[in-house]
Amino acid sequence: MAVITACVHRSVKTALLLLSVFLLSEALPASWLPGNYANTTSDALRFLSDYNSTAEEVFFKSVLAGWNYNTNLTDYNSKLQVAASLVDQEFSEVWSLKAKEVFSKDVLNSLSEKDRTLLKNVKLLGTANLPQAEREEFNTLWTIMDRIYSTSKVYPLPNVSWSLESDLSEILANSRSYKKLLFAWEGWRNAAGVPLKQHYPRFVELSNKAARGDGFEDTGAYWRSWYETETFQEDLEKLYKTIEPLYLNLHAFVRRKLYNFYGPKYINLKGPIPAHLLGNMWAQSWSNIYNMMIPFPGKPFLDVTGEMVRQGYNATRMFRLSEEFFTSLGLKEMPSEFWEKSMLVKPADREVVCHASAWDFYNRKDFRIKQCTTVTMDDLFTVHHEMGHIQYFLQYKDQPVGYRSGANPGFHEAIGDVMSLSVSTPKHLHEINLLESVTSDVETDLNFLLKTALDKIAFLPFGYLVDLWRWGVFSGSTPPEKYNSAWWQLRTKYQGICPPIRRTEEHFDPGAKFHIPGNTPYIRYFISFILQFQLHEKLCEAANQSSPLHTCDIYRSTEAGAILKKVMEAGSSKPWPEVLQEAIGTREINATSLMKYFEPIIKWLEEQNVNETLGWPELSWVPPIPEGYPEDVLAEIKASAA
Repeated sequence: MAVITACVHRSVKTALLLLSVFLLSEALPASWLPGNYANTTSDALRFLSDYNSTAEEVFFKSVLAGWNYNTNLTDYNSKLQVAASLVDQEFSEVWSLKAKEVFSKDVLNSLSEKDRTLLKNVKLLGTANLPQAEREEFNTLWTIMDRIYSTSKVYPLPNVSWSLESDLSEILANSRSYKKLLFAWEGWRNAAGVPLKQHYPRFVELSNKAARGDGFEDTGAYWRSWYETETFQEDLEKLYKTIEPLYLNLHAFVRRKLYNFYGPKYINLKGPIPAHLLGNMWAQSWSNIYNMMIPFPGKPFLDVTGEMVRQGYNATRMFRLSEEFFTSLGLKEMPSEFWEKSMLVKPADREVVCHASAWDFYNRKDFRIKQCTTVTMDDLFTVHHEMGHIQYFLQYKDQPVGYRSGANPGFHEAIGDVMSLSVSTPKHLHEINLLESVTSDVETDLNFLLKTALDKIAFLPFGYLVDLWRWGVFSGSTPPEKYNSAWWQLRTKYQGICPPIRRTEEHFDPGAKFHIPGNTPYIRYFISFILQFQLHEKLCEAANQSSPLHTCDIYRSTEAGAILKKVMEAGSSKPWPEVLQEAIGTREINATSLMKYFEPIIKWLEEQNVNETLGWPELSWVPPIPEGYPEDVLAEIKASAA
């Protein structure tokens, strides 16, 4: 793998060195400019065809520059990425202006709905609405923020550094020391979040200016338009309310268990939970504290990480295993470019953006994943998630560029997670020889379902609130002087968690989450965490699985694969309710299937919580700072480093 990575790195660098001469020039080449068109239906179709073939070339070069920067964080690559983005935006501008100049409303109306939508989308300028200097400023700010996040480290001692991917995440996942958890939690926010605050308000200002140039009130309104529903925000709140009782019961159960471990000093049974105690840097998934929560400890403990290590798994084997899952459904193999050019492990010789991501290079053959994979069960599920994105790319690659995306952004996230719902079952882990035997009884099922709930149900309020915060920022209802307080108000209101140490407006805790500096919309994950269960139920029916939904494994079902293929092939060429109707027989995203999946654990949690307070009526409660903090932690680190 190291040899392959090194070869890819050299080839990409060579290509970009050649490309840089062009990217930094002042004008687009003639081959990238629109030709002459008449105001006719036939010429509108010719325009769309020319745009599509040219866009494939332009977007390939832009994505390539972004890939090079993300897999090698240097100043040179940073400048090249900014230059590529500017070229991308200039391309969008000249083709948009040509479309607006030539084609009348009558011609637009003469086109099919699909072609009319494509032409309307070409007319959207996005960041190309900004003057040249502001475009460059926007792209530079974005790159700066991305780099700050990706290279931040915590330095407990001058000669000791902790990175997020390994040290800090490992501490949050495995330590049960209140003080050490607090040290890692606070350290990351101060290292990654605080430096970002000076850049973010201007980035928001420029982003909003670009969105308004296309007729949207702000960037949040533009992002919400992808869901094609005027009542989108109201629909989301109703959807959240349907799953809130599940979360409240899970929260109360977890809070009681933490109370039993940490005591009344740090846990208030009527208050929010300190955010650093839930096993994850952002408290978005609680599965890492499962060993503190397990309902029936005498039953098998479902974690195959040790078995993966014992069998000599590495990153490539994990991705090959995932590929085999997809092909067993009758779906596509990975192209050779995927195996030659993906970054599946963290390189030892350079800084990279480790946040896992899937990349479409728009030439219909080059698709890659960037992931700092480790041999763990959690990363095995992440592998399947990212491979779901690649499979989606492969299925819609022959759609016009404007339709190469999910039916809505939540669809793209849901596909990979649907795979993980099967892969995570004891049945499947046994099938692929990672679990010696499958035990089927009520207690074992409840153990499994609680672990899944600590991941899936625990995530829902976080998945909802991130963009609630950001939409407030974009609309101006949350000004820069209230960024941090508004963040914690939402986290307390929806998640029932609180900061474990005083946070002020000098801090910027939202920035300590990748998707904020990375400018990645987040509501897609909330949608996907509900949609995946709807898809899962339909796929299980197609696979003739009559067992309870949480035990279903669609592995080797070509019937299930045919449904997935139909969803993915369409890309965004149809309204998402139409895609959903054709796939599962409903036009609505609802939580019925999710409720059905978790029904046994919901009933069990309700029984456990008979005498518990649901919610956090004492919402302003915060824990005290531990005595001897942070000196005791530093002393421990010095001792271990000696």
